[in-house]
Amino acid sequence: MIEIKNIKKNFGDHQVLKGISATFDTGKCNLIIGKSGSGKTVTLKCMVGLLEPDEGYILFDGRNITEMAFIERKDVRKEIGMLFQGTALFDSLSVEENVRFPLDMFTKMSLEEKVQRVNFCLDRVNLKNTNKKYPGELSGGMKKRAGLARAIVMNPKYLFCDEPNSGLDPKTSIVIDHLIREITEEYNITTVVNTHDMNSVMGIGDKVVFLHEGLKYWEGTNKEILSITDGELFDFIFASDFLKDLRMRAKF
Repeated sequence: MIEIKNIKKNFGDHQVLKGISATFDTGKCNLIIGKSGSGKTVTLKCMVGLLEPDEGYILFDGRNITEMAFIERKDVRKEIGMLFQGTALFDSLSVEENVRFPLDMFTKMSLEEKVQRVNFCLDRVNLKNTNKKYPGELSGGMKKRAGLARAIVMNPKYLFCDEPNSGLDPKTSIVIDHLIREITEEYNITTVVNTHDMNSVMGIGDKVVFLHEGLKYWEGTNKEILSITDGELFDFIFASDFLKDLRMRAKF
């Protein structure tokens, strides 16, 4: 479980996070949603250590990383997998080398052991036999899956996904969502997904945190969302005619 307590973050005179508290459960897909500028990306970056909060605490299974020195955070970082919005694959490295990169950086495994682990992860995301391909040879969905393979290669306890469906067609987005859910449940990972995709919310949102203007506005499940009748969350969710129709059908 990950807990954030009263997280605040300023950029100059602009306060982006105004005191956010939430818990993210193990074995669940925990989604952070909100309009652009709501603070969801800054929240995610604070959680993974890319930004330092000005106030508040972040706890990974009770370990307060905000009170740790830089060197002390190394063990926690090894337990974190990250799927970046743009995948962040190295163009000059093959798929195998990209996925192997964290193992090269953080383990003393033999090359044979690393390759075995890479092959396992590639197979898990349905990218078997793509080892020697380069990112430029992959489709958008394949790049996301390669990024996901790299995110899980260290067998993480915590998985963070930043807009995993950005730039993907609806069918491929569903494939990525299903993979994230399967991996979360299979390995009992604490997964946190930053997204604005309501199809993802309805598909895998075991727990949903809605941010609005730097504050936690609402917290619940994707099923509970359908009962929202007004306010900022209603406007955000039911901007889609599809979801308006879904909500009407759910009443009957």
